Amino acid sequence: MDDAPEVAVLRLGHRPGRDDRMTTHVALTARALGATRVILPDDASDAVDTARSVTERFGGPFAVEQDDSWRARLREWDGIVVHLTMYGEPVQTVGTEVREAGRTAPVLVVIGAEKVPFDVYEAADWNVAVTNQPHSEVASLAVFLDRLYQGQELDCEWADAERRVVPRATGKRVVEAGENERHADGDG
Repeated sequence: MDDAPEVAVLRLGHRPGRDDRMTTHVALTARALGATRVILPDDASDAVDTARSVTERFGGPFAVEQDDSWRARLREWDGIVVHLTMYGEPVQTVGTEVREAGRTAPVLVVIGAEKVPFDVYEAADWNVAVTNQPHSEVASLAVFLDRLYQGQELDCEWADAERRVVPRATGKRVVEAGENERHADGDG
């Protein structure tokens, strides 16, 4: 993506058993929609394994890290910090400003799993709301990344993919690396 900012997604909190699927979806959404890496809590091992496996099979680049020291990450981040929260400023109001700042500095997108400590709001350069209604952090992340990249992330090419989904009007088709699409579709 041209002029695309480097984006890392920091997931605050993870309640094993309760947040396993949601944390996995945070990582997969970050990857699919253009982030360069995700930082997950230490107790989110299943989500880490899934995100790494998907990256291995469907390509990258995308890094998955584990770290519980989110306060240190916020303090040491050399770039801009965007906290996604329903209490923030509307994305449609600050999106252009965030995108412009992201052209010269890496972006750390912070999303919570449970009640977010107030120091996250204070550490953020922007507290951004996709909507001011209760909703999913995965939905917020998807909308925010799409706004940040202005849709360019949807046309991304994936390096070193073992598998690739072939778009179709009906049915499903996944081809292995090097497999001929026409042959895979049964077209000859």
